[in-house]
Order: sequence, then structure tokens, then C-alpha cells
Amino acid sequence: MDYYGPMVPFFRFLAASLVIVLSVGAKPSWAQFSAASQDIPKNDTATSNAFLDATLFYEILLGEIVTRGGDLATGYSLILEAARRGNDERLYRRAVDIALQSRSGEPALTAAQAWAGAWPQSVDAHRYVLQILVALNRIDESADPLQQVLALHGPADRAAFMLALPPLYAKVSDKALAASMVEKALQNSLSDPAVSATAWTVVGRMRLLSDNQQGALEAARKAQDLAPLEDKPAILALELLEAGATEAEPLLRRYLDGKPSPEIRLAYARLLLEWQRYTEARQQLGFVTSEKPDLPQAWMAQAALQFQDNDLDDAEASLQRYSALVEPAGNAATSRASMTPAYRLHAQIAEKRGNYAAAEQWLGHIENEQDLYSAQTRRASLLARQGKLKEARALIHSIPADTDNARRMNLMAEVQLLRDARKYREAYALQKKLVEQLPDDDDLTYELAMLADKNGDHASMERLLRQIMARKPGYHHAYNALGYSLAERGIRLTEAKELILKALTFAPKDPFITDSLAWVEFRLGNPVEALRLLEAAFGIRPDADIAAHLGEVLWTQGNQERARSIWRESKRLNPDNETLRETLKRLNIKL
Repeated sequence: MDYYGPMVPFFRFLAASLVIVLSVGAKPSWAQFSAASQDIPKNDTATSNAFLDATLFYEILLGEIVTRGGDLATGYSLILEAARRGNDERLYRRAVDIALQSRSGEPALTAAQAWAGAWPQSVDAHRYVLQILVALNRIDESADPLQQVLALHGPADRAAFMLALPPLYAKVSDKALAASMVEKALQNSLSDPAVSATAWTVVGRMRLLSDNQQGALEAARKAQDLAPLEDKPAILALELLEAGATEAEPLLRRYLDGKPSPEIRLAYARLLLEWQRYTEARQQLGFVTSEKPDLPQAWMAQAALQFQDNDLDDAEASLQRYSALVEPAGNAATSRASMTPAYRLHAQIAEKRGNYAAAEQWLGHIENEQDLYSAQTRRASLLARQGKLKEARALIHSIPADTDNARRMNLMAEVQLLRDARKYREAYALQKKLVEQLPDDDDLTYELAMLADKNGDHASMERLLRQIMARKPGYHHAYNALGYSLAERGIRLTEAKELILKALTFAPKDPFITDSLAWVEFRLGNPVEALRLLEAAFGIRPDADIAAHLGEVLWTQGNQERARSIWRESKRLNPDNETLRETLKRLNIKL
């Protein structure tokens, strides 16, 4: 039953009364109309319609008045009744909107269905019915309005409508049912050359929503075969890659070999960065900055990679290009916010060059309140780098912390200062306080384990790492850290290898885990296999830790010239790397 119904007769009477009241003494025309209306014959259609129009006008007026006064239920009833009597699409839409405004799903559906019944060729009416049914989680009932909308659209509009379906169904409870229903509704579109590639892309996205990665991959392949140069299948491939379906990468590569969208190439570069495939990421970013030099995000990402590779001059040049694109765009506040990451990276470049005054100047440009915390912690790091650890800790203590989370952030920043200063015992004590506050936080526990290892407390490190493994079996860092520690100490090497191999099952392309496996192979007396693994890891990520191990294996294999070359380059990139320094000291090598 429509719960708005009982109020309608009263307000229909009130609307009619309002017509009579306003017609007396208001304007001559309305007074004359009221007097004349008493003599209207019932079969005088034109005059009856005039009276009906007046009644409708005041019914609508009253509906809007009570709606704006906060009585949405009554306003809905009046407007819906006016829509039915006047058969006006605008009034049906208004009735739906009022019901939605009051968060009344069923009344909104009633109005939308009445609209679709009265106007069967109205795309908007069927679209409203579809959206409301999905919002009410009545998936099986949404098939008919979905097909109605598809049938009423031309090819161009149908493609755009189809692309909106995955976000529409994204929050339903039974995503498998939604995927099946949408695929069934799109059967004709799947074989229509004008929209088939789009239809297969939508089917793939719906399958991905329902965790059917293999089905989504199959749909992406079909979509790309139909339209190799289109963006939509490539975007689906990106979504699959983000979901962990590495088999989708050839699809994306195939698209990139054509004339790709720079934005899609940039999105792929970001994924490569997440996967620590830095050489490939840098190559993709180079393509983006060449193909679309006015895309600021690409210059920022490229600058960060160049900084990481210690190409400081190139990083500064990329930052200048980024700044030239960002600063003139938008309002002043937006430009300042966009410039914050550039200021931060400029400061890091200056710090790496030992120019602490310049680094402080760059940090001084940061004005956004939400970024001031990171600026302050960076200032503290600058002080610590200059040997002013006491002042650095005082600066951290001075940062306002009104919430538990803010206090934890300050504590974490102080731990990092102590760790960088190699004050491992003090850092461990503070990190332990953090873990006591959040004992189930795996990241905090992992950091505590690493500090225990730095302190030589290997028993505590192993206990903490095994706690993480028990709580979260997929936390691959724990397996890798324990395996590497065992290998570094030359004990339980078979177990160390098993732990590292398990870590690789979760992150098969991680160069640092590959480095750990190489190190355990070296300790097991397999230098050839160790060298192969280290070459592969160093090719993906020329990191100083990996370089230290690669150089040592090369040194022991008699290739001392190449070992020195790799060590020199790594020392240039990261002169403070602890693993590299200890390796050179242990082997009594001066570069």
C-alpha cells in the first residue's frame, strides 16, 4: 500500500478550495472564471480542461509549498497525482526526485514505474526504474528496465550507457547474479559491430566485479580482438593487472604498441613503480613526456624516479617542467597544493647534495595545513643529518598532537630519526610502545622485528615475524626477512631458502626477495645460481643492497673489475648504504 495515499483526498479538496479562495477578489479574470464556472455544462470539454489546468496548477503549487516546508510525503503524493492526471513527464520526474530526497525507495520506484508505464518510449523513465531497483538491491527485477533502455538507445548512446553499468552494479550484494544478468541483457550488443567491443569490455568489468578474473580476461581478449586500438579494453586490462591478473599484461602491451592514450601509459607506469620494475617504468614515463609533454603528473613521476636513481640534475629539470605546467593552472590555493610534492622533492634533492639551507628553504614553501606535518618531520630529519639529533627530537615533540593517531604519528617519526641515526636500542623501545598500542598492526610489528634484528636480538625478531605469519599468512615481507636473516648468519640455510621461496610465491617479481634467494644460494655454495639471480634482481632494481651482494659474488668468482665498477656506481647512488659499507669493510676493499 502507498503510505502517502490517505492524505491525498484531503489535499485534493484543499487544492480545489485554494482555487476558489484565490479567485475571489484577487484578479478580475480569476473572479470572472470562478463565477462562470458554476454554469459550465459537463460535456463542455474545453472549459472542463481549463478548470482542470487551474486545479493542476494549484495542486502542483501546493505540492511544492509543502515539499519546501519539509512535508515530503505530502508533496510527493500531490505531485504524483498531478503527474498522473496531467500525464506530464516533468511531474513524474519531480515526484521521483521528492521521494529520493526523502530516502523513500519504494515510493520513488512507484513513481518511476508509473512514469515508465505512461511514457513507454521515455529513456529517462526506464533509467530511473533501473537505478532505483539496483539501489534497492532487487537485481533480478532490473533486467527488464535494463533491456528497455538498451532498446531505446542508438549505438552511440548505448555504448555510453553500457559503460555506466559496472559502476551502477558495483555495490550490489550478489555481484555474480548482476554479472550474469547484464551479460544476458547485452547478448545482442555483443554481436553488433557498432558496440561489440564496448559490450565485451562491460561484460569483462562485470565479471571482474564478481571476482571472475579468468572470465574477465577472456572478455578483455575478445574486446581487444574486435578493436585493438580502442582504450576501453586496455583500461580493463589495467584493472585486471591491479587485481593481480598478470596474464592481462600482454593485452596492455599490445595496445601500447599502437597509438595509446598517454593517460593509460601513465597509469601503467605507476603500476610498474608499485611492482618495483623501475627501468620499465622510467621507459614508459619517457614515452609519456614525449607524446604528451603537457601532462604534469608524468613529469612528477619521472622526477621521483630520477631522484631515486640519483640523477639529480635530470630530476630537477623534470620538476621545473612540472612546475611550469602546474603553477599557471587553476586558482592560487590549487596551485600551491599541486606544488607541495615538488617542493618536497626539491628539498630531498638539496638534502642529498648536502645543501641543508636550500632544503629548508624549499620546505618553507609548503603552506597547506595537511602537508605541514610532513614538512616538519622532514625538517627534523635535516637536523638529524647535521648531527643535531637532540634538536630534531625536540622539533618532533613540538608538533601538536591532539589525538591518539597524531601522537602515534609523532612517535613513528621519532623512531625513524633514531633508526637513521643508528640508535637502534632507543628506536626499539619507542617502537615497542607503538606495538603495545596497536598489537595487531602487522606493519608496526614488522618494524619492531627489524629493530630487534639490528640490536642482535634474533630470538625476538623471529618470534615477532612468526606472529605476523600466523596472523596474516600472505605477509611476504615476514618470510623474506626471516629467511634473509638466517642466510646472513649462515644458519638453518635449507629453512631459510624455503621461507624465501614462500615469499616469492606472493611477490614473484620482487627484486629484493630475489636478492635474498641469491644470497642463500651463495651461502649454500651455489655461486653460479646466485650470480644469475643477482643479475636479474639488479637489472630490475639497481639498489645498493643488491649491488653489495652482486659485487661480492663477482669478486669471489674472480671478476673483480666488474665488482669494483658495480660497487663504485652503487656508492655514488647511495654512499650511506649500510650493507655496502659493511661488505667493503669485511672484504678490505677501498674504492
